[in-house]
Parts: sequence; structure tokens; C-alpha cells
Amino acid sequence: MPPVSELMLFAGLLVVAGGVAGLLAGVFGIGGGAVLVPVFYQIFGLAGIDDTVRMHLAVGTSIAIIVPTSLRSFAAHRRRDAVDMQLLRGWVVAVPLGAILAAVIAAEVSSEALRLIFAVITLLLASRMMFFSSRWHLGSDLPGEPLRFAVGTGIGVFSGLMGIGGGVLNNTFMSLYGRPIHQAVATSAGVGVLISLPGLFGYIWAGWGKDGLPLLSTGFINWIAVVLIIPVTLVVAPYGAKIAHAMSKRQLEIGFGLFLIFVSARFFYSLYG
Repeated sequence: MPPVSELMLFAGLLVVAGGVAGLLAGVFGIGGGAVLVPVFYQIFGLAGIDDTVRMHLAVGTSIAIIVPTSLRSFAAHRRRDAVDMQLLRGWVVAVPLGAILAAVIAAEVSSEALRLIFAVITLLLASRMMFFSSRWHLGSDLPGEPLRFAVGTGIGVFSGLMGIGGGVLNNTFMSLYGRPIHQAVATSAGVGVLISLPGLFGYIWAGWGKDGLPLLSTGFINWIAVVLIIPVTLVVAPYGAKIAHAMSKRQLEIGFGLFLIFVSARFFYSLYG
């Protein structure tokens, strides 16, 4: 049993992490996973959590936090009739299948492999956001089956391995095929539900009985972080949104792209520095 002082330090660091993640998520209009995972990775390191489970714990805990936030967001967007329900119904098997596969992969791969996956994908997303923007299109409508099923599964796999709700990947997919960004964002909330629910149970299973996990962890989910982060992010995110409204769309794209490059560089440095 860790001393009370260590637990208080851990809780304090998590509150700071929630504040940073909520602010950045509000500024860049994302669900927070792309922010939470690197922030968790740093905080868990400062808390002395074993490197062999540190990245897995960051990813799994991020997935757990996405569950309530994505459910709330999806309900709000659906009330506005902004969600592409046809696409979601077509992905009701594909995306959860990908999220489950991600948990199976995470149970077997090393921390280094997870960090490499996160670093490579964030670098690709940053490049697309900064240099291609929304002006690059592959078609005027979404592709049919079986390609659409394969894309849904891929979004589930990569999002599950990165601890994100799929918003960045789905927004990219739908925008490339000419869908309005508001519809893409609204539909991404539903994608987050399809990823986070099976992903939650998958990461509990993947980390069950692992050594080196901190207090109050079930598998690769740390419940101290979940309980502390959710309210802090909800309080802070609106302040980030105010900052976002003072910036142009292009400024936001460049800003988020630079943030992703920084995160990617940080993980590459942890691997090869």
C-alpha cells in the first residue's frame, strides 16, 4: 500500500493532466484521447509506474474516459439529426471488431511497439492536417462494401491501439469523400461509442493480472485517473473552445498539427533518443 503522500501526489498530477487535456481538447475540437495518452504517459512516468505497463495503462485509461464523453456527445448530436446513422449501422460490427482486435494486439505487444504505433500515426495525421487540409478529396461519396467495412475495422484497430475515440481518423475518412465536417464530427461521436465500449472491456482483459499496475487498476484501466479526469476535462474544455473561436480554421489545423508533431517527436525520442 503506497503512502498517503504518494497517492496525493499521483492524484494532483492527474488533476493537472485533466486540465491540460481538457484545454487542448477544447481548443482543437477533439475528444481528448490524442491529448490524454501522451499526458498520461508523462504523468504515469512521474508517478514511478513501471515502463513495461506505462503506455498500455495510458491507452486503456484513455479509452475508459472516452466511454461517458462519447455517449454524451453522440446523444447530443443525434438530437440535432446530424449523425450519419446509415454509416454507423454499417459499422456496428466492423468498428467494435477492430477495437477488440486492438486489445488482443495490446495484450501481446511491448510498450515500445505501442509508442511506435502512436508516434507514426500521429505524424501521418499531422502531415495531412498541415499540408493537405480539407482540400484533398478521394471522391464525392463514401465507398461501398467491402471497403467501407475494412475502413471501419481499421479505424477501430488503430484508434484502440492509440487510446482515441476515432474522431480524428473518421473525420479524415469522411472529409476525404466530400462529407461536411459537421456531419463527420457528429458521426465520430457515434464511432467513439463503438470503439470505447468494447475497448474498455478489452483493455481490462488485456491487462488482467499484470505486474506493476498502480493502486485501483483493473487491467490496463486506472480508476483513480478515470474518476479525477472526467470532471476536470468537462470544466476546462469550454475555456479551450473559447480560444478556438478566436482562431481561424487554418490556424487550428496548423496548431493541432504542430501539437501532434511534438507528441510524435516525444515518443520517437523515448524510443531512440
